Formats: sequence, structure tokens, C-alpha cells
Amino acid sequence: MESESESGAAADTPPLETLSFHGDEEIIEVVELDPGPPDPDDLAQEMEDVDFEEEEEEEGNEEGWVVEPQEGVVGSMEGPDDSEVTFALHSASVFCVSLDPKTNTLAVTGGEDDKAFVWRLSDGELLFECAGHKDSVTCAGFSHDSTLVATGDMSGLLKVWQVDTKEEIWSFEAGDLEWMEWHPRAPVLLAGTADGNTWMWKVPNGDCKTFQGPNCPATCGRVLPDGKRAVVGYEDGTIRIWDLKQGSPIHVLKGTEGHQGPLTCVATNQDGSLILTGSVDCQAKLVSATTGKVVGVFRPETVASQPSLGEGEESESNSVESLGFCSVMPLAAVGYLDGTLAIYDLATQTLRHQCQHQSGIVQLLWEAGTAVVYTCSLDGIVRLWDARTGRLLTDYRGHTAEILDFALSKDASLVVTTSGDHKAKVFCVQRPDR
Repeated sequence: MESESESGAAADTPPLETLSFHGDEEIIEVVELDPGPPDPDDLAQEMEDVDFEEEEEEEGNEEGWVVEPQEGVVGSMEGPDDSEVTFALHSASVFCVSLDPKTNTLAVTGGEDDKAFVWRLSDGELLFECAGHKDSVTCAGFSHDSTLVATGDMSGLLKVWQVDTKEEIWSFEAGDLEWMEWHPRAPVLLAGTADGNTWMWKVPNGDCKTFQGPNCPATCGRVLPDGKRAVVGYEDGTIRIWDLKQGSPIHVLKGTEGHQGPLTCVATNQDGSLILTGSVDCQAKLVSATTGKVVGVFRPETVASQPSLGEGEESESNSVESLGFCSVMPLAAVGYLDGTLAIYDLATQTLRHQCQHQSGIVQLLWEAGTAVVYTCSLDGIVRLWDARTGRLLTDYRGHTAEILDFALSKDASLVVTTSGDHKAKVFCVQRPDR
């Protein structure tokens, strides 16, 4: 439990006086930024009026490294390569990938080699390197209008580049980085750090707010669809829903309402009314964003049916690694480290299907407008599942090590993966029902 006050007032940092996070009386529509080079003053001025209500083919590595066998991965991963494009400029594990939201033609990847690259999906051609990081790049993403790209490394150094000019326009050193996300409607960047703070900056002018959590890492976070609130999960199992304008927590879930271990992931449904949180305690909690109350708890059925351990045996650790909501049916998917994909019916809060993988699930993503869920796992394979039937539709192979992150294009025609084999790959998704 915590002893500090839950008033959660924002720390004394440079004010965000011009940033209006609500405008219930007068809705001002956010106009897309001109794709040309924006003037920093113009960007700052635009922010004054923002209302958050609406709005390379494979050529091998240049250094000629050889992929070493990976330890601790189930089964052999040598075999066919279903990918269309391989990006091979990283010289170590590639930790993260994001696609530009406007055109879905560019990717940004970050890796253990302290490098991040922006490159073209169609042929893997490098556009530019996001240079200057001194630690593994674990977070990378494009702004809502694809004009800016942000990269963050483990030490807490964040950098933002203007995509069209390929120039760095902003940087900041925060604490050890846990997560980073762009605001869905404005050039505003959020990040969570190991000291428990959640940071919010206007880019590029740098106006900053901090949201002080408990004295432990802010392990995951997500801006709600209304753009006025964010949900943040912490290492101590607590969950806070923050008012981004006021800088104070609207709801705090702790004790039995929170988790009994560090949070690993958080997701919201399309209208932002529901939040799903996951933890190393193997539970996924369904929370009302309006009331802050837990309205459902999902636990893996395998836990209850595990045989008792004999003397000297150790329990295999399990945890929730990824989760998300279906956009067309009242379904939620939860991916576990033991390789279980669970599809839950939200209306009845019952397990609908359980889909087993050979090794741990790293991440899952729902395809927009369908009941198809994509998973990537430690066996280096991407799988597509029909959540209505629990049936495996197809899989895509090509990596020789575990997949560490993946992204899906808006039309679900491309999957982009990153891996411990130092590669990023682009797979063309072809389905007979589309």
C-alpha cells in the first residue's frame, strides 16, 4: 500500500498553460498539420487551439555478421522465409517497430545496437538514421499526423525528428524509460519512467508536465481515445487514470482492486469506456474508465488445473504479456508467457477459446474491423487466429530468433516484425476471406 497522498498534483515543471485538454462547451476541430516543414512557433501556436475531444530487399548486413543460434527458444527456427522485405541494418536485437499512421509506407525500428532507423516498407530503403542514442532503443513511434518520429532509449534519452527534413528538432533526458506514446490528436509526447513519473511534453517547444505516481516504475501507459485522460500501470500493482489537464488522478486502483504484481500491459476499447490491464500476477482486469471500478477479472484456466509440484520442482513462471479489444465483437484477447492465447466474451465474462502456441506470446494485435487476432511469439512465428472459432488461419515464418515486436498496417495487408536475429521483416498478409 502507499503512504503518500493520492492528490497526485503535477510536479512543479514548466507549465502547459496553452494546452487545453477539454472544451465541452466549444468543440474546436483539430486540423491536420501541413505536411511541409512546420515552423516551431506555428506548432506552438496551433497547440493553443487544440481541443482533444475530436479530432530494403534483403541484401545482407553491411558488416557481414552471422546469426548465432539462440538459446532458450523452442524448436528449430531454420526454414522457409515468407517475408517480402528484410531490413538488415541493425547489428543486434531489434526491440521495437512502429508504422507511420497516415500512409503506412514508413517504419521506424529501434534496437540493442543503440540505433534507430526510419525506412521504407516497400523495398527496405533507409530514409535516415535517428542518431545520437547511447543505450538500447526500446521505444519508437510516429506522431498522429506522421510528420514527426520519436525514439527513446533505456537510459531515458528521448529524441524527436521531423520526417520530411530528417532533422532532429527536440530532445530530453528523463529517467530510465519504461514506455513512450504519442497523443492521438496532437504533437504531444508521453512517457513513463522508472522513478514512477509519467511525463508529457509539447513538441517541439518542450512545455512539460509530470504526473507523480508511487515510488516505483510506471511500467505501462496508454492515452485514452478522448485524449483528455491516460491510464498508467505501476510496478506495485496500482493503476491510475490521470486527468491530463489537471495533472491529478481521477481514479486510483490499489490493494485488491489493483494487481498483486507489476503491470505489464494496458489497452482500451474503441470508445474508451473500458480499460484492460495485465500483470505478472496472470490476471487481466476489466475496468470502467468512467467509474474506475473493476467490472471483470480474467484468469488463465491452466493455473487452476496445474498438477502439484514434486519436491525440487520449480513452477514455470507465467504472466500476461499483451492484450486488446476486438473492434467488431464484444471480445477481448489475452496473451500469456506460457503460450496461451485466451479469447474472452466480455458480455458473459467467460472464456470462449483457448489457442495454444509452442512458446511464449510476446504481443497480440486485433485487425481493425474483423474478429481476427494476430500474435507474435518467442518461436519467431506470426500467427493469425479467427477469434469467433478459435481456429488458426495461417502463420508466417522467416525469423531465426524470437520476435520481439510487431506492427500491423491499417488495411491489414502488411505485418512488420522485429527480432533477436537482428532483422526486421515485412510480410504480405493474404487471406481468402478478404
